[in-house]
Amino acid sequence: MAERFTTLEIDVRTGSQETVHDLTGDCESFLRDVAEGRDGLLNVFAPHATMGVALLETGAGSDDDLLSALRDLLPADDRWRHKHGSPGHGRDHVLPALVPPHATLPVVGGELALGTWQSVCLVDTNRDNPDRRVRLSFLG
Repeated sequence: MAERFTTLEIDVRTGSQETVHDLTGDCESFLRDVAEGRDGLLNVFAPHATMGVALLETGAGSDDDLLSALRDLLPADDRWRHKHGSPGHGRDHVLPALVPPHATLPVVGGELALGTWQSVCLVDTNRDNPDRRVRLSFLG
């Protein structure tokens, strides 16, 4: 069978507060439409300079723990050379070096092959830009 590459861009509203936004349902829906039971790879890419993609457990406190750890590592204060936007916005531009803006995930039998508690999430600390785009690409 020949491999196919399919891409979809989705709009995501992350809001005006730091957030971990679960994309797992969007990824699963995309794969239902395009994977047709095939094995392959799903790439999740956030084409923004101030957000990342992470795999983590959500709803049990890990999402809040991640945001807390990022606040400790990247405080929203005036230390940053990148000065435009909200106070401390320069840290948002450092975030993708720690939480990359992409993830490539296995797809088996047309379904996302995540671990038991893993979710695909956007990590967005940029309070200045609540409207985001995410590119989902399936190769299989």
